[in-house]
Amino acid sequence: MKILNKIIKNKNNNENKTSKNKKDKNNNKINNTFLDGSFSDNDYLAPSYINLSNPKFLEIDNNYYCTLLIINYFREQDELILKSIIDTNINVNISIYYEKQDTYKTIRDLTYHIGNVGVDLKSNNQNRQDIDLVAFTYNDAKYIRKELQINNEELYYLYIYINTYSQDLKELEYILNKIEGIIQSKGLQTRRAYFRQEDAFRACLPLMENSKLLKEVSKRNVLTSGLIATYPFISSAIFDENGIFVGTNIYNNSLVFVDRYNTNKYKNANMCIFGTSGAGKSFYTKLLILRYRLLGIEQYIIDPEREYNILCENLNGTLLKIGPGSNTYINVFDIRQESIEDDEKGYLANKIGKLIGFFNLIFGNINEEDRAILEEKLIELYKLKGITFDDKSLFKIQDNKININPIFKESKDMPILEDFYNILAQDDKTKIFKTKLIPFIKGSLKFFNNYTNVELNNKLIVADVYELGEENLKYGMYLFTELFWDKIKKDRKIKKAIYLDEIWRLIGVTSNKDVASFIYKIFKTIRKYGGSGVAITQDISDIFSLEQGTYGKSIINNSSIKTFFSLEEENIKILEQYTNLSEKEKIEIKSLKRGECLMFVDDEHILIKIDSADFEKELIEKNK
Repeated sequence: MKILNKIIKNKNNNENKTSKNKKDKNNNKINNTFLDGSFSDNDYLAPSYINLSNPKFLEIDNNYYCTLLIINYFREQDELILKSIIDTNINVNISIYYEKQDTYKTIRDLTYHIGNVGVDLKSNNQNRQDIDLVAFTYNDAKYIRKELQINNEELYYLYIYINTYSQDLKELEYILNKIEGIIQSKGLQTRRAYFRQEDAFRACLPLMENSKLLKEVSKRNVLTSGLIATYPFISSAIFDENGIFVGTNIYNNSLVFVDRYNTNKYKNANMCIFGTSGAGKSFYTKLLILRYRLLGIEQYIIDPEREYNILCENLNGTLLKIGPGSNTYINVFDIRQESIEDDEKGYLANKIGKLIGFFNLIFGNINEEDRAILEEKLIELYKLKGITFDDKSLFKIQDNKININPIFKESKDMPILEDFYNILAQDDKTKIFKTKLIPFIKGSLKFFNNYTNVELNNKLIVADVYELGEENLKYGMYLFTELFWDKIKKDRKIKKAIYLDEIWRLIGVTSNKDVASFIYKIFKTIRKYGGSGVAITQDISDIFSLEQGTYGKSIINNSSIKTFFSLEEENIKILEQYTNLSEKEKIEIKSLKRGECLMFVDDEHILIKIDSADFEKELIEKNK
């Protein structure tokens, strides 16, 4: 009776389970029906088809894939075995697997093997060839055991797979032959993964799947010291997270993104751009200006060759022209509120130092006595306008008191060149200076003798000094450099940049120490103001022509990023004296094509092809 009751109870339980399973299946069916036709994340990643029918390759979405297995190596490797492959522009995926072996077990097995082989070596029943082979393995085993026991080495199993692909079978065969040739020249033996293509392809995916079938073919042992030869991360690459796109690495087609304002990575944001005429340096500079304009970074360009007007117009920048035909003026005597920071003092003293540099360009290298006289006259000049070394004198006064919110004096409250000319005329000691100022007051350069009449609130300002001519360019370049330097100092939190095209005019032999020192000061201290100085020139010899190259060398040393386009051999020899160019890099610079450059980004040296989109070319090169 108890047995019967137990059977009935089990039957009821089974029926309940069956009923429950049916209910669960119905629920799953409803859920499956609901999910039918949906598109999952896996569907984004999955290929539309995979063809495994050919033992020589895989076909996935119109691409043919083939994998090479490295099955043997030189006994000793003196260089990185994968460097020659990684440095090419071949499309390859390389997977390297290391399997660490148990040291205790390895030593035990080796000891057992050495004992057995030692017995074999004493046997006289083997021919000479067999004895040599046994002796070879015997010595290897003893060497490995010694390294494990004495030098604390570890033993690993090594597997290397190289996967390549193409949309054309003939091209795939060509690529495979090329890779095999490169690999074999390094003393490595390869085998194509015929009938194992699926396993080999999966081994090259980021899935960590190294099948037993592949291991049997490609397994080789290696000590820890030997793993160094397989180090794969040897191709220079720059990919700053917040950087702008510069171009592609010529060797491996990797993308180059540089964030020169990254203070954690680079000591400063300064750049040098050197190259012969037509090498591509101007286009590259315009590309930088365009891309940083999109990021809202303030940029100021000194343009002596009228190369940036179109770009300025297309990017809605402010174009300042100074010359006989211009109607925009900048007063060289302006003292601007931003010329010193809020916690600093000395507006007039700061301005006089800059003016001495400017008049050095006009009067030639003046001696200490003449310098003192000029400074005296400048103090007198500003005093006539009510401006003294007391910074309060730079603010407008109402009812003999400074306002609660004092207003800084405007350009019309400042002296102009004619005022200075009149003061110089009153003293016999300064009449020679007065004479040299005549072209600026009454002659061809009288456009310097005006009050400032432009607002400078745009984040992109181009100073066109082309009309000044070869002899007078330095005056305009210095005038705008001083103006832009004041704007750069205005707010440390804002990113900004100043581009000095044909910088040799300011730091070369045609300039003077005061002006060159001012430019050097910009490159040395601009980092503190969130700024970037960009030196551009094709005349490398000229930037090293003043004071035996002191200022040119200082600017290069204070630039974290150096970009060299194609250069003549003479310029390369000069550059070699001030940079750490290798012999290979000297050859590369000379043979660079238009739009290609060698870039030094701190310690990284990369050959780059500058890339741009069609719309960028249109903005840079075409009028509206």
